[in-house]
Amino acid sequence: MINSNPEVAHTVQQLIEFIGTFAFAISGIRMAAAKHFDWFGGFVCGFAVAIGGGTIRDVMLGATPFWMTSSIYVVCTVFALLVVILFAKSLNRMENAWLVFDTFGLALFTIAGLQKTLLYEHSFWVAIIMGCITGAAGGIIRDVLLNQEPVIFRKDIYAMASVAGGLVYWLLTLAGLNVGLSSITTFLVICLIRFLAVRYHISLPILRDEKRN
Repeated sequence: MINSNPEVAHTVQQLIEFIGTFAFAISGIRMAAAKHFDWFGGFVCGFAVAIGGGTIRDVMLGATPFWMTSSIYVVCTVFALLVVILFAKSLNRMENAWLVFDTFGLALFTIAGLQKTLLYEHSFWVAIIMGCITGAAGGIIRDVLLNQEPVIFRKDIYAMASVAGGLVYWLLTLAGLNVGLSSITTFLVICLIRFLAVRYHISLPILRDEKRN
């Protein structure tokens, strides 16, 4: 179990999902704006990236998809759309703003995926995989909608940051750290790995086709 008090763990998980929804929605809408989508297209892209990974996770866990239990997730996406519309110039001045929000969303939804899977009493290795799916699958859906190569399949460190965060969460749990501190530490680790990888161009080795030079 992730915590001796399941109610506290559930509350933390919901809070993380709310914040993660907003962060991922911002990233999706920002990238839709770069492709000159209209407002509705931006909302669809933002909502898809915000709920995509969590929906896949919940279906695999046999749970009702999280966004169907409360309208707050739709509201979060609408609010994100308004932020992008009203503060477009400010966001444009923020270099790599989409990267920041996308990384926050990745970290937050990875944690949400870990916690929810553990609440369903699955093993930790399952939770780490589910955390990665929750954090990364929404980005795949976004990239497909935007007709570009999914970031998870590029050489950038993305899904591996999620996996590393899951391993850190597991070790902190074994050490007896409470769910709040474990979540904060995991969030910081995922963000640090992602930002350092982008800043210093750290990547995994790419596959080589032996038929090519």
